[in-house]
Amino acid sequence: MTLFVYAPVAGFLLGFLDFVWIKFVPFPLGDLGNSPAVWAVAAFLFVLLGRRWRAVPAVAGACVMLVVASPSYYLAAALIQHDDYAVMGNSTTIMWMGFGVVAGLVFGGAGALARTRNVALAVPVAVLVTEAIRLTLRIGDPDYGIEPLWTALLEVGIAVGLVVWLARSWRERARVVLATVPLAAAGFVLFSAAGFA
Repeated sequence: MTLFVYAPVAGFLLGFLDFVWIKFVPFPLGDLGNSPAVWAVAAFLFVLLGRRWRAVPAVAGACVMLVVASPSYYLAAALIQHDDYAVMGNSTTIMWMGFGVVAGLVFGGAGALARTRNVALAVPVAVLVTEAIRLTLRIGDPDYGIEPLWTALLEVGIAVGLVVWLARSWRERARVVLATVPLAAAGFVLFSAAGFA
């Protein structure tokens, strides 16, 4: 299959299975389905692991994947819990599709860069750490209680796993961790500006 078959198929599976994950996997693992950071990491890995594809088409493919994932998520909601099919094309879905383009460019671009510059591995790590920080700030809020802590810990665990898996040596892993700090700080500001924090 070509890139532009893989991308929409991957997007359909990402969105549909994400809803299934949220619906049927118990907390706190199920809560990872509500994570924009997880989708961003998916875009990064789509490009990084698709090394046979040239960088620019691969980044475009990451955008396609995330754009397709949004209506696919709402299709799953309609089929599984009988939500209105019209949600697939409403303003919220279109907004998420727009975020998908931006995330595809940023995280897909980082995936392309990470093919030759391992420090770019800090980008998906930073987005997970950023979201974990955002979640910990909710702890104690009457609407959330202690529950955000468990999802935050899972996201930090995934971030550590990415560093260990993708970086080839302990020196590279140290560089990725150091680069994560300023990227996570910048990410927190951007998440806040986008209304996620």
